[in-house]
Amino acid sequence: GAIIRTEFDTVFIQQDVCNGCRNCISACPFGVIGFSGDTGTVRKCTLCYDRLQAGMQPACAQACPTQSIVFGPLDQLHAQADARLAALHSAGSTNATLYGRDSSVYGGLGAFFLLMDKPESYGLPSTASAVRPERNNAPGYLGALLGSVLAVLGGLIAFRRRNETEAQ
Repeated sequence: GAIIRTEFDTVFIQQDVCNGCRNCISACPFGVIGFSGDTGTVRKCTLCYDRLQAGMQPACAQACPTQSIVFGPLDQLHAQADARLAALHSAGSTNATLYGRDSSVYGGLGAFFLLMDKPESYGLPSTASAVRPERNNAPGYLGALLGSVLAVLGGLIAFRRRNETEAQ
């Protein structure tokens, strides 16, 4: 497909491969992919892929005056976030959580957010329903197959009865 994970563990859309089908737009739980009518392809933030290749930080992380956006090795960021979360909890902000750190949220995001309220308050999907999409959904395929077989059988029975009625 057109969507790849780069050597920096970021998600990148290859414009030369994208055919503009827009399936990724409906599949993205975060709503960050948009369609460009000019190019007929989808686009999203590249996290300044060209800057990362040059050993630089993404522009948003470098320019953020409050250091709300931080980029770096995930283990380092986890340690920083854990310290900030512990400080918030000790200050009485018991609702503060790290959204996306747990690998059960969409299989691990490679990014996480320090939230002071429920994810839905920030326009993020609920962690309660955050199930990683799977390509091999055997129960779903079997259900669809069974439904198709029953529909064909029902059609054959109806067709046969109609022919019997016409013959009489």
